[in-house]
Amino acid sequence: MCSQTLTSIFFSSLLVLQLIATCYAHLHVDYYHNTCPDVESIVRNAVKLKFQQTFVTAPATLRLFFHDCFIRGCDASVMLASKKNAAEKDNSDDLSLAGDGFDTVIKAKTAVDSVPDCRNKVSCADILAMATRDVIALTGGPSYEVELGRIDGRISTKASVRHHLPHPDFRLDQLNAMFASHGLTLTDLIALSGAHTIGFSHCSQFSKRVYNFKSKSRIDPTLNQAYAKQLQQMCPKNVDARIAISMDPTTPQTFDNMYYKNLQQGKGMFTSDQSLLTDTRSRKIVNLFASNSSAFERSFVNAITKLGRLGVKTENQGEIRRDCTIVN
Repeated sequence: MCSQTLTSIFFSSLLVLQLIATCYAHLHVDYYHNTCPDVESIVRNAVKLKFQQTFVTAPATLRLFFHDCFIRGCDASVMLASKKNAAEKDNSDDLSLAGDGFDTVIKAKTAVDSVPDCRNKVSCADILAMATRDVIALTGGPSYEVELGRIDGRISTKASVRHHLPHPDFRLDQLNAMFASHGLTLTDLIALSGAHTIGFSHCSQFSKRVYNFKSKSRIDPTLNQAYAKQLQQMCPKNVDARIAISMDPTTPQTFDNMYYKNLQQGKGMFTSDQSLLTDTRSRKIVNLFASNSSAFERSFVNAITKLGRLGVKTENQGEIRRDCTIVN
């Protein structure tokens, strides 16, 4: 599989670039022009309807896309269910994925397959990629052309998730190594982190920064103290750890560059967020994105396009699922 091979040779940047080009060579924006020409509008309308029902649709779909691509490549393997709870989505790192993301793809797939000419011709992986673009636009972010032609994977294992997703307590070295293993640059890493502008987190993911940090105040000193007090009020000790808090305290329902402005004020919810500013290697890019929303949007579109090329499979490696949750 392309993504696994990339990981093993990422120290050679030339080989990485050559392999990435081979992996996604068959992706192109008009892939369904002859087989399902209205697929983008069908998906967009289904996603819009779901978004109107609940805002959580947006961050949940975006996060689902990231988790899918980072594990086995963008093949919708994260959506596969297992009777023995042994699939990707059953791993502890994926249990927090909101059901609205899965539901968005399933409803869009149903809408696509309700058109006779399109039935069983559009992959769940491509629908997830299009839905991700659509929720970004619906929340005020940039729209962009989505490369299509992905094939759905047949394999999804809980064990494959281990050590493949960034954790809230990661610092720049750990983050950079993980993203580089997928051929993504430091700028890509910082731009994709900007998705937290509409993200949310459960109290358990950051509680030690506001209660159990190794300092006199027991609060992480890189965290804005007033913001830390707000987080304590929203997440008191012994509260239900599943309570979700918006990661952007300023404009939580708008896809904008406020995430970077928040970092400048010490309002990064995770250590992995705030480290982008505290580390001098990434600070300049954070400051650029904070002051220039166009620069952020251009970099984000470039980064999420590259993300969407990870682990793309050929037809003999997968299928177009009739049901996104099970193999054919």
